[in-house]
Amino acid sequence: MPGNNYNCTPLTPRSRLERLLRERELRKSSRNSQPTDEARDGNKEAEQFYSDSFISENEISGTNNEEEVSEVLTDRSQRQDERPYKQRLLVVANRLPVSAVREGVDSYHLEISVGGLVSALLGVKEFDTRWIGWAGVNVPDDIGQKALTKALAEMRCIPVFLDEEIVNQYYNGYCNNILWPLFHYLGLPQEDRLATTRSFQSQFDAYKKANQMFADVVNKHYEEGDVVWCHDYHLMFLPKCLKEYNDKMKVGWFLHTPFPSSEIHRTLPSRSELLRSVLAADLVGFHTYDYARHFVSACTRILGLEGTPEGVEDQGRLTRVAAFPIGIDSERFIRALELPEVQEHMKELKERFAGRKVMLGVDRLDMIKGIPQKILAFEKFLEENSHWRDKVVLLQIAVPTRTDVPEYQKLTSQVHEIVGRINGRFGTLTAVPIHHLDRSLDFQALCALYAVTDVALVTSLRDGMNLVSYEFVACQASKKGVLILSEFAGAAQSLGAGAILVNPWNITEVAASIGYALDMPADEREKRHQVNFKHVTTHTSQEWAATFVSELNDTIVEAQLRTRQVPPLLPNKVAVDCYSKSNNRLIILGFNATLTEPVDALGRGGQIKELELTLHPNLKEPLKKLSDDPKTTIVVLSGSDRAVLDNNFSEYNMWLAAENGMFLRLTSGEWMTTLPENLNMDWVDSVKHVFEYFTERTPRSHFELRETSVIWNYKYADVEFGRLQARDLLQHLWTGPISNASLDVVQGGRSVEVRAVGVSKGAAIDRILGEIVHNKGMKAPIDYVLCIGHFLAKDEDVYKFFEPELPSESSSIARAMLSNSYRPSSLPKFSANKSGSKASRYKKQHSLSNIEKSQIDYASGDAWRPTYRDRISLHEGSSVLDLKGDNYFSCAVARKRSSARYLLKTSHDVVNLLSDLADHSSSPST
Repeated sequence: MPGNNYNCTPLTPRSRLERLLRERELRKSSRNSQPTDEARDGNKEAEQFYSDSFISENEISGTNNEEEVSEVLTDRSQRQDERPYKQRLLVVANRLPVSAVREGVDSYHLEISVGGLVSALLGVKEFDTRWIGWAGVNVPDDIGQKALTKALAEMRCIPVFLDEEIVNQYYNGYCNNILWPLFHYLGLPQEDRLATTRSFQSQFDAYKKANQMFADVVNKHYEEGDVVWCHDYHLMFLPKCLKEYNDKMKVGWFLHTPFPSSEIHRTLPSRSELLRSVLAADLVGFHTYDYARHFVSACTRILGLEGTPEGVEDQGRLTRVAAFPIGIDSERFIRALELPEVQEHMKELKERFAGRKVMLGVDRLDMIKGIPQKILAFEKFLEENSHWRDKVVLLQIAVPTRTDVPEYQKLTSQVHEIVGRINGRFGTLTAVPIHHLDRSLDFQALCALYAVTDVALVTSLRDGMNLVSYEFVACQASKKGVLILSEFAGAAQSLGAGAILVNPWNITEVAASIGYALDMPADEREKRHQVNFKHVTTHTSQEWAATFVSELNDTIVEAQLRTRQVPPLLPNKVAVDCYSKSNNRLIILGFNATLTEPVDALGRGGQIKELELTLHPNLKEPLKKLSDDPKTTIVVLSGSDRAVLDNNFSEYNMWLAAENGMFLRLTSGEWMTTLPENLNMDWVDSVKHVFEYFTERTPRSHFELRETSVIWNYKYADVEFGRLQARDLLQHLWTGPISNASLDVVQGGRSVEVRAVGVSKGAAIDRILGEIVHNKGMKAPIDYVLCIGHFLAKDEDVYKFFEPELPSESSSIARAMLSNSYRPSSLPKFSANKSGSKASRYKKQHSLSNIEKSQIDYASGDAWRPTYRDRISLHEGSSVLDLKGDNYFSCAVARKRSSARYLLKTSHDVVNLLSDLADHSSSPST
């Protein structure tokens, strides 16, 4: 049987960093090795594609020529086809890089769609790229769909056909009315809350439906080995849809907006579904570390998952989360400044504003761009610096967006009112301080404007990145102007060293920064510009895309390596068949999270359930049948105390092993102890006081006092606070109560346990088996063992106890003790096959090696001496196994990586397995 080959160590691969560095060098050498003519052709191609269109995050568009677009993209496709094989990249975004306008029954006018993503990905030459998305037009008929598909295919674009109702509910509704405001900290819609709550569900349903439509198109065109790159908040459900279709698919997801803090995201009704859907991706990318941190925090606090430095871990599967700051095609802007048309524009602008410093703002007319705050700060600057009034001008390009939405109409009126007031107050007959344009500029005019600007002013209230700041820096090689940048824009993380960072809400601060920028000495301007220019020219859009895909490919490699360490799912049918054919079975079961009902990891009504552990109701009948089977012996081996096990299992005919096997009884008998005679428990009171103190300091934590251990559990406390408290608690323990004691500190996922040295389930199982054999007077060897539990890593030695495959070396002391150990004549002698004999030999060696360690440490008082009784139990327990190699099934429940052979995902799977076994059990009368 397959099982978990944890004893086979795979060859250690090169480190992840080494792989990524090597790929980065290969990309660089590949680009540098291109012939000069080809590179020049590529530059011309880019210029042709982008001519007469301004491509930036702000979606400022100019004129378009669909024939040029078609020629460029088709030519690019043909040139790619002539080159050696490249990995296919399927870029899935809400919109295609071209928009379609229907002109006839079977003809379409194609226009360039503009945006930072288009700019970033069209320059990527390392991959064979296909775009999948909506073309911006409703095409209900088959003829139109076929015609559009054919036209777009020439540009390597694949359309997703969305009808008007879906677009309204999915795009205008859920995406733009709910997700976009929430991700930009504007909150959920407040008007008519009841109606809004009702619409949430219908819009979310449309959102899921639209995402599934995108997934269907991807699945249709997917080829093995493709990389699928999903983009933005429009497609948060897409990774889950794709993985459900093919879990081997390489899926990445990137968010181009901010991701809000967990406290903001938790207000969303569909918060958990969206997070889990995104987590289906292999790699999740954000512009800044802050956004990535917020995402991990949301998964931890809302879903109760484990956040790690690499990402988010759930049931052994790791979703990598990382920051990938996007850039621009800086070379395109630098080259544009040399064009005659741009030089002419620059000359006109210099003449127009001769003798005046030029300040520039380029934004979409949007609530998050902070245009009113910018203009008000400029007004305050003019108020406080009268000598600058005739010497500075603010050029504000505000590109209209969503002009049909009342909030945007209101913002437009507000901006016009403020501009009019300031110009009326500080303007003259010949000049005004603010030039405000409600339109876009073409690419060449914009580059000229960037080049003549002295101070660029970016005052976003919240912005995913803001590439205007990058474009300004790229055009400032000669002028070396100053960038004033909002700290709430993602670009502040990248350009913060050279820019003047401001809080746009603080009008006084922004006004002072304007004055500082205008008066800045030339040498400081030079230094600031060089820092920013170096970043903009090295962190390009092409490097961003190539890095993301490279990391995604590497994440897949790492996931495959990690999967080898995760046990496979238990083959229930095989386990049941082996059970039915065996004659003397032993079933060892954990209790908490194994035989109990699953509880919410965040404690939404679940903490009381965990504190009052009760048997899963669906297990009562199967356990009754199993425990009544004369061929089956059941042991519940738990860390819980005796009272908990008595309350749940007294009615069954089974063995109960409480406190990790330190107390044992057959349900028809009395409790007996397997505690070492001279076990020192003087440490309990002092550790208890420390745990009490931290329980009081940590809301929703609790501690449990047992006879051989003390446990502090912070599973339901605030995750980050709980971890800090646990670290503080451990420091207190090591420097205080247990500094000189012979104790084990066992850290669980969100718990800290202090127990006596040598107390573990694996150490106890040999003595437990000895008692069982002695009590039952077995006439035949145990030929089937099933061990299931949600055990701590320290207690997983119980799995290894029965493992016949593991070799073990016994020392001279162990061999001496084995030869001198007491062999009671009353114990039945079983003949074992080779596999059983090996298991038996290993078991004696394994257990005695623990005792040997105790013997060695005994002189220093750090361990207990094995007693006469221990040696009897040890020999009895280990000499009755005849598992025939494959009749042993060890199963970890909901564990990521385990030394068990197999995995059961939840306690519901345990219920199903035990129910199947019960159906194959015989009654006492048979």
